[in-house]
Amino acid sequence: MNNTSRLQYLEAMGIESWQLRQQSTFLAESPLVEAITAIEPVSIAPQKPALPENPAVALIVPAVIQPVMIPADNWESLQSEVTNCRKCALCETRSQTVFGTGNKNPDWLFIGEAPGEQEDLQGQPFVGAAGSLLTEMLRAINLSRDDIFIANILKCRPPHNRDPHADEMAACRPFLERQIALLKPKVIVAVGRIAAQQLLNTDMAIGKLRGKVYRMNGIPLVVIYHPAYLLRSLSQKSKAWQDLQLALKTYQDMKGV
Repeated sequence: MNNTSRLQYLEAMGIESWQLRQQSTFLAESPLVEAITAIEPVSIAPQKPALPENPAVALIVPAVIQPVMIPADNWESLQSEVTNCRKCALCETRSQTVFGTGNKNPDWLFIGEAPGEQEDLQGQPFVGAAGSLLTEMLRAINLSRDDIFIANILKCRPPHNRDPHADEMAACRPFLERQIALLKPKVIVAVGRIAAQQLLNTDMAIGKLRGKVYRMNGIPLVVIYHPAYLLRSLSQKSKAWQDLQLALKTYQDMKGV
């Protein structure tokens, strides 16, 4: 059925027919087309990104980092830290700390175990009978207390002169390390079993440690018996003399004497 016949049938049935206008006419009369054709092209300039409205969300700008200057260690600040130290329980029982005494620019550094009763009272290392014997030992190799520096593994006295505990030695070790760095000794002498074991990080008996030259941070280290032990064991004084001779030879070799 052609389109003319179909329209006649629809008209006979009383049905109004709808016809699509020709596209060109419809578009021509459309107000949308008129509006579009009236728009002139507009050039759009690039826009900068808008700053965030929330002030808490700010643009991240790389900051210029200034180098942090760490002040060099010095004797006065170190001694003050030791005096006021409360890193372990020994601060509760001490009379005072025992920082060490002697030449602050020494070739020799003697390191003992810990302060005893008299050291705790006087604030000086190696006093009393053991201190007097150490002075004589030094004189035997032409040294005096003014020539050397004397320090201890611990800066506080353990109650009843007991052996230092591991946590106490660990708390004090940084102080000793800083002393060594400031003193810059040529030779270190570990005085007694506990000092030798702690400095050399070993549990070997002192009888096996003595008679040899070790290195601590590149510094020669020699082990000798503690004067307090020698006062109780007079037969060991000859060995102590041998150890002092070894320390002296080590020093002289370094100095080229």
